[in-house]
Amino acid sequence: MAYLLLHNPRCSKSRAALALLQERGVALEVRDYQKEPLSLDELRILRMRLGLPVAEWLRWNEDEAKGLDRGASDRELLEAMAAAPRLMQRPILVHGDDARVGRPGPEALEDLL
Repeated sequence: MAYLLLHNPRCSKSRAALALLQERGVALEVRDYQKEPLSLDELRILRMRLGLPVAEWLRWNEDEAKGLDRGASDRELLEAMAAAPRLMQRPILVHGDDARVGRPGPEALEDLL
C-alpha cells in the first residue's frame, strides 16, 4: 500500500520529509495540498486518522487563524481549514487508516514507515 504525503514544497520540514521518504524508496503519492486542497470530508477523515484534535494540527501563527478560537469545535476548525488550506500543519504522512504530522521534523514519521 502506497503512502500519501500532504506536502507544501515551500516548507523546509515538508521538503525534508519528502527527501527522507524518497531516500528510503517509499512508494509515495505527493499531494501539494495548497494547489489541491482537501475537501471538508477529506479533512474529517484525516482527523480520524491522526487521532488528534484539530487544534493540535492547525497552524495558529498563520494570518488566516486570526479570529479563530482555540476552544472552537473540531467542526468549526475543519471548516476554517477547508476554506484556508494554509492552516493545515505540514507535512502529514498518511498510510492506510493512520497518519502522522511530520513535526518537529521528519523523524516524527518514523513509526509510520
